[in-house]
Amino acid sequence: MIIGVPKEIKKAEYRVSLLPVGAETLRKHGHKVLVEKGAGVGSGFSDSDYRAAGATIIPSVKEIFRKSDMIIKVKEPQPVEIKMIRKDQIVFTYFHFASSKPLTNGMLRSGAVCIAYETMDKNGSLPLLVPMSEVAGRMAIQEGAKYLERPMGGMGVLLGGVPGVEPAQVVILGGGVVGTHAAKMAAGLGAKVTILDISLDRLRYLSDVLPANVTVLMSNTANIRKMIAQADLLVGAVLIPGAKAPRLVTRPMLKLMKKGSVIVDVAVDQGGCIETIHATYHTDPIYFVDGVVHYGVANMPGAVCRTSTMALTNATLPYAIEIADKGYAKAARANRTIWTGINMLKGAVTEERVAKVFKLKYTPLESVLPKR
Repeated sequence: MIIGVPKEIKKAEYRVSLLPVGAETLRKHGHKVLVEKGAGVGSGFSDSDYRAAGATIIPSVKEIFRKSDMIIKVKEPQPVEIKMIRKDQIVFTYFHFASSKPLTNGMLRSGAVCIAYETMDKNGSLPLLVPMSEVAGRMAIQEGAKYLERPMGGMGVLLGGVPGVEPAQVVILGGGVVGTHAAKMAAGLGAKVTILDISLDRLRYLSDVLPANVTVLMSNTANIRKMIAQADLLVGAVLIPGAKAPRLVTRPMLKLMKKGSVIVDVAVDQGGCIETIHATYHTDPIYFVDGVVHYGVANMPGAVCRTSTMALTNATLPYAIEIADKGYAKAARANRTIWTGINMLKGAVTEERVAKVFKLKYTPLESVLPKR
């Protein structure tokens, strides 16, 4: 199989979808790897690194898309890339379809095989979402702490306080991977942390494993209202795989928050769980609503691109190899995790949650890819 690795062109995105060692491994499996010139530079990997690994450096992105059987990316195809995608071409990346109707319609028209990292399910976990969720959870606290500083627009609060001065109150909506890593980071810095979640089992687990300066609380409207009024930093960490994030903090509720407090909504790439959030970029990451700082960068891990690239490709490479070795159809039939990643096939939406968001026809995957 010919595998293409284009340079990421989303604004302020520096990650790359395949390490040189990944190219070397795919070559050993008999596949040809085409890498766009400069694709790895943002993460610290040169064209010569890829050449040494056996990849072919291609100066033209059009040639990458034209020649490749499978395109491996980090972020969703941008409009100019969608136009280059061919019918039946495999595109293996983060899509987050539920947050973008133009992307959904564009990929439907392309007729491509869309395998989405974020919906690949392995026994109830999301192995290709976990590494970036770990990074994003930790970064949410790092960025939140920065924007709490007065010169950055915040109220001028040090997250961990100092002896004799109370630490900041960090409130985290959601106790999954993002929320847990955010809590660990904030607690480690000395903040007072509250995690809200709807699962009592998850709250019991978090209560057992997290430090004493982390409080767990049932997520409901009353508790959310109470805690956001106390929050210096509010982290949105709610995920429903493949679907839009639920709106837990409405515009009227925002008025309860302190002036100069900070919101970091990690769920923004799924529409966000704060009504007033919208996607921003690393080059212009914040804006203000009712005196509250809003940080809405949708590709947060891209700022720590070298760490993120290594973490992501550790997780994606085994599946990329399996898809390349067997073809998507055999790979999906043999591996349920790959099966659950196929969101679109032959111009049909095969992910029910995406179809529901945009009121599109849902086609069960087995009707277009029968299990044999």
